[in-house]
Amino acid sequence: MSTHESLPAAEAVRTSAPAASGELPVLRYYRPPQSTSTRRELPDSYFQPSTADLKAAQASLSARTQALVNAPLRTQAMRDAEEKAKRARWPTTTIRVKFSDRSQLEKVFPSTDKIRSVYAFVRNSLREDLRARRDEEDQTPPKREFKVSDPEVRDLSLTELQLSPSSVLLLNFLDDALNHTDVPAPLDESILARAEDLPTPPNFDPDITSSSSSSLSSAPSSNIPSAASNPAPSTEKKVPKWLKLGPSACFVRSRGH
Repeated sequence: MSTHESLPAAEAVRTSAPAASGELPVLRYYRPPQSTSTRRELPDSYFQPSTADLKAAQASLSARTQALVNAPLRTQAMRDAEEKAKRARWPTTTIRVKFSDRSQLEKVFPSTDKIRSVYAFVRNSLREDLRARRDEEDQTPPKREFKVSDPEVRDLSLTELQLSPSSVLLLNFLDDALNHTDVPAPLDESILARAEDLPTPPNFDPDITSSSSSSLSSAPSSNIPSAASNPAPSTEKKVPKWLKLGPSACFVRSRGH
């Protein structure tokens, strides 16, 4: 498996929460997304960062810079404390495995599990004739391969692999014929029968249409110049300070040379 993407925040919280009985939720299979949504035109003001956005970006940049500067100074005890805090914060990890046809297979794992648990889950979900074949998973983007044969991967937990609290992994079959976009996911019939649509991502943006129309309606009154607010420019020609001192000052300065 390769590179990962994080799930939307609200969706990650919903899918990674343990069931009421204490058991982890069962698997879910999502159909390929339908590209029927209309593209929404955004006004130019949407791309202008606000003061709060700039402050948040600066704070994030400063925190990352400080973390890189202090990284060599951290002791093993400090690093262990950070890992313990991560495990306490994210006890479970939601993993979605994306196939070439863009369908996705999802399951929640304990964050202490290794990547081999994800491989075993995917292999048991495939058709009977494919379960003996090898496959690879990677993360997207940036691309990072997760091979069970890699000693730097197989012994690390999902949290240590930076996959918590949620990630999307791409599945690549060694048989390239199964990696084409027009090839359906080769899953067991019992899995395909549970197919459902992908949840609609949450919308964190305000109503752009109303905000843009209100800004457009108020624009003419603020952009039209008025005689009271913009007085006529002065016709007086500005003169440099040294010239205002007069010829005597110039003469005194020149005598010093």
